[in-house]
Amino acid sequence: MTFYVYITTNPNKTVLYTGQTSDIRRRIREHYENRGNQNKFAGKYYCYNLIHLEEFSTLAHSIDRENEIKNMLREKKML
Repeated sequence: MTFYVYITTNPNKTVLYTGQTSDIRRRIREHYENRGNQNKFAGKYYCYNLIHLEEFSTLAHSIDRENEIKNMLREKKML
C-alpha cells in the first residue's frame, strides 16, 4: 500500500492544509466537496488545491512526515 502526505491551499493561496491519506484522489475530492463546510478546517477555508505531494511505503513514515511538515514555518512549506 502507498501512503501520501499532501498540502492543499485555497484559491487565493492564503491558507495551507497538510494531511496524509492512502487514497489521494478520494481525499482531494472530499476536500473539494466539503468546500464551505464550517465544521471542517479545509472546508471552512476552501483548501482543495493540491500544491505538494509526497509518497511513502509505510503509514508510520507518512505520519512522521505529516507532523514534520505541520511544524514547519509557512515559508518553508511553500518551497
